[in-house]
Amino acid sequence: MTTKTGATQVAGLRTSHGEHDDDGERAERGDRTTRHFMIHHDGVTIPVSRDGRGRPLVLCPGLNSTQADLQELAELLRHDHEVVTFDLRGHGLASAAGRYSFEAFLGDLAAVMAELGNLGLSAAPVLVGYSLGADLAVHYASEHPGAVAELVLIDGANPVSEPFITESVLPEFRAMWEDQSARQEAERGTARQVSLTAREILDLNLEIDVIRSEILDRYEEIDRPIKMIMSTSMAGESGEGHAPRFNRIWRAGVERLVHEHPHITTTWLDADHRLVFTHAPRIAQIIRGAEGPPGQATS
Repeated sequence: MTTKTGATQVAGLRTSHGEHDDDGERAERGDRTTRHFMIHHDGVTIPVSRDGRGRPLVLCPGLNSTQADLQELAELLRHDHEVVTFDLRGHGLASAAGRYSFEAFLGDLAAVMAELGNLGLSAAPVLVGYSLGADLAVHYASEHPGAVAELVLIDGANPVSEPFITESVLPEFRAMWEDQSARQEAERGTARQVSLTAREILDLNLEIDVIRSEILDRYEEIDRPIKMIMSTSMAGESGEGHAPRFNRIWRAGVERLVHEHPHITTTWLDADHRLVFTHAPRIAQIIRGAEGPPGQATS
């Protein structure tokens, strides 16, 4: 199906003291400017921001995360990158949608990348994805050869051999997402809101389990450098409940991937799945420079 994608210039969230140009609103920050624009795609409106100078980098958020949530990491990277951030449908300042699926989110990323191509970047960007955003990045790169310079995958795109959500844990996951959706009410109307219902989030997690069970083949189609930044205890450090099983599956998936693709550089951080929020300076440092020879796991 063909969809129309277009960009609209919009006023930035900060007061502008600099010049305006065809890229939209610019908010002066020393020798840097922030440009905000909207992409209209597949019936949704996606807000995009560009800021910083240097090597182009696109930061893709994950499920239940927004560009506002990733602000600390983005700001650190803007010292030597031109960083592009955006919100996926139903997240942050993006509009809600009639459907939420992996393919729909992948379409959002593709629309952003296409518009950046129209605007003209100085070079192919580094594509950084967090959680679901990492899975989207792998699928995008596998379907668009040469479109990115490098992939950085933060706690996602893991070729797990077992599903996380089984019949035995389904009630707990359902209750967890219902509780989170209730807490999200306080964020309504803000840059951190998530419009998805608990059922929609649960369905997406079930779909992601399937996507990850088949993602290993996608890596075969990518000829660009790949860095993985993974949490040692993605489900937390509790030795009780389901956490040990989840953590075991997570580590085994990465070890399987690196065994088959030894060129992938992997860094393990002593953290849970919130590492992008709790370890932003360390993650920015890893993104900027090599962490050892290909295939080496560091911590």
